[in-house]
Amino acid sequence: MAHVDLEARIPNNVDLGADRRLQRALERWQPAYLDWWRSMGPEGFQEHEIYLRTAVDVGAKGWAHFDHVKMPDYRWGIFLAPPEAGRVIPFGDHYGEPAWQEVPGELRNTLRRIVVTQGDTEPASVEQQRRLGATAPSGYDLRNLFQVNVEEGRHLWAMVYLLHSYFGRDGREEAEMLLERRSGDADRPRILGAFNEPISTWLDFFMFTMFTDRDGKYQLLCLAESGFDPLARTCRFMLTEEAHHMFVGETGIQRIVERTAELMRQDPNEDARAAGGIDLEMIQRYLNFWFAHSLDLFGGEVSTNAANYFASGIKGRPYEDRYTDHVALEGTCPVERYEDGSVRRDDVPTRLALNEEVRDQYVADCQRGVDKWNRSLERAGLSFRFALPSRRFERHIGTWAAVHATPGGELISADAWDAGRDEWLPTDADRAWLTELAGPGRSAPDQMASWIASPKRGIDGKPAQFDYIRS
Repeated sequence: MAHVDLEARIPNNVDLGADRRLQRALERWQPAYLDWWRSMGPEGFQEHEIYLRTAVDVGAKGWAHFDHVKMPDYRWGIFLAPPEAGRVIPFGDHYGEPAWQEVPGELRNTLRRIVVTQGDTEPASVEQQRRLGATAPSGYDLRNLFQVNVEEGRHLWAMVYLLHSYFGRDGREEAEMLLERRSGDADRPRILGAFNEPISTWLDFFMFTMFTDRDGKYQLLCLAESGFDPLARTCRFMLTEEAHHMFVGETGIQRIVERTAELMRQDPNEDARAAGGIDLEMIQRYLNFWFAHSLDLFGGEVSTNAANYFASGIKGRPYEDRYTDHVALEGTCPVERYEDGSVRRDDVPTRLALNEEVRDQYVADCQRGVDKWNRSLERAGLSFRFALPSRRFERHIGTWAAVHATPGGELISADAWDAGRDEWLPTDADRAWLTELAGPGRSAPDQMASWIASPKRGIDGKPAQFDYIRS
């Protein structure tokens, strides 16, 4: 395991100083990254000191350091999980062969595309969230937003390191393009659809970190199994940081639900809006939107790309060691599809159904979080329950992109969809109302918006009312 060099211009544990050519290339990319951060990163807080954790090691304990730092001075580094002696490719046609330390020539273009697509999501989410500071519900939440942002920036560095190290000139050009695309830009959009959607409210942000970052978890779990060992090690350490992002989303919604339930109990008509809260029906509409768009990120239900990635050993299944068949040439998986005007349930060869298999795990993980929110409603004595919408609902990729369906999965006409859309998905009026409710942002330790409950504990053992943001 290489020494962790925290004094280098680019902190790293990959012995960057031993490869002067690579070091110079990354140091040339660094100013462009900082320019992007200042112009497209969090707006209005670049000179504030934020209580942030910074990666300083890759061990299970003591891997992060907490302190107040200005975000442009954050020490973005390159960290890979420790290598496994004798690691072999854990799945596919190359199962049991030694893991690759260099990119196989025949897989070069495919691996580069995977790295670029993953890398593109990282700056995209920063761009989507850059204006949220103006309406932050508290200093605690504002700090969590910025923690997510700087770690997405570090994850960009992780992918750029791979591009520079293993893909030559093509990789360097791709790294430059990662700073040139813009979320939501009509001419230079980000690669994946969910990362071009606006995140204009904190309800959007919490749903995004709950559902879309959870998709990121499963994509990283698949890549952490890769036969290309540098990619696998990179993603394993990224997962360490990603856990906090999902915590922010899941507990953020939990706190909104708890506050809404409290306000409903206080109002004679159980009217959360009248009492200054966010009504449960609106929360469900935002849940519908972000869950559906996150489902698209797994790809089509039947996918030759997924089958080829698995066969070649470059992208696998989460927790591959839990399976008994690591080659997956035999067997089938049931997949529901829409063809020729009817719904069919087919037994599809396992490799072709890998996207749906991973999506199954993701949905079950999301359901666990929704169940927590519903237990809060049950404890409050309220009858309302949140529900994940059907996989048929509001899809833009795969077999269900061709149909209109209700959140319950009923196939309906285009006219019926138009009539029900505002009941099922966020409206312009919802967004305007949430913006008005949020009001000016809060960052002082004693401030908390009326529409969200205080967290039960703070960060790094600090109280929830700690001075996380210093001007």
